[in-house]
Order: sequence, then C-alpha cells, then structure tokens
Amino acid sequence: MATDDFQTIARVGDIPEGQGRCFPAGDTMIGLFHDQGQYFALSDFCPHMGASLSDGHVEDGAVLCPWHAWRFRLSDGLWLDNSRSGIRTPTFDVRIEGDAIQVRIPTTTASAEEPAETEGSTPNPSCSPDHPPSDSGCLSENPPSDGETASS
Repeated sequence: MATDDFQTIARVGDIPEGQGRCFPAGDTMIGLFHDQGQYFALSDFCPHMGASLSDGHVEDGAVLCPWHAWRFRLSDGLWLDNSRSGIRTPTFDVRIEGDAIQVRIPTTTASAEEPAETEGSTPNPSCSPDHPPSDSGCLSENPPSDGETASS
C-alpha cells in the first residue's frame, strides 16, 4: 500500500514567474514550475527522450521540452502536441505552507518516472534502462516484432 507524503522542496520566491527548476525528492526528480501565479510539479524527465523539462520555456500553462519542443500541460502533464495519444508526464500535488512549497511524493515500489500505459497501447520493448526510448516515445500501438528494433 502506498502512502503519500508532502515534502518541502523549495521556498516561495525561489522560482521566478514563467520558469521552472529541478529538485530531488527521494528517488524522483521534480520539475517545479511557476506560471501565472501558481506552482506546478511534474516529473522532470520528458517521456520522449529524457530531457530535463525544468530547462524548458514556460508559457500559457505549458512547458516546452528544450530538446525536441514537445509541449506538456503543467496542470496534468498531457502532451499537447498530440493530446489524443494519451501520453503524459507524471504530475504531483503542490501546496504552499507559509513560504514552503511542498510536493506530494507518492512512496510506492514503482518509480514515478515510469510512463503509465494508456488504453490500447503496449509498452515498447526498446524502453528500458539499457535501451533509450524511440522517437515515437515509450508507448507504441504496434511494438516491434521479434528481430525488429524500435528504430527500424
């Protein structure tokens, strides 16, 4: 059974409006963003190729991945360039206690950076610590057959 704990990862004023910063929280790297007076927390790893989302441009409730310009909605992590794909980066609840910015970090055996499977898709076997994700992301409607690679 998972428990959820809020952890202080930053202070109000640490992140300028329209920017993000990366903070470690346990085994998770959190991208904390300040946009339109609110704070949002996402996994700092882009599900496409693993770039640090906190280095991306923040505008209109979204962050732009600095490597390949994938856009993710800050409120729910949805990939905005193809929202029907169901690809998301994990998000975390944020609260302000005094001047402390706190993020709820789930404590489970699964890593928060592992992409969740979407309905009708299967994990791409090329997505593992030994094989980086393909350009189509870590979820594939048609995973490679035996003897095929994700990039072929």
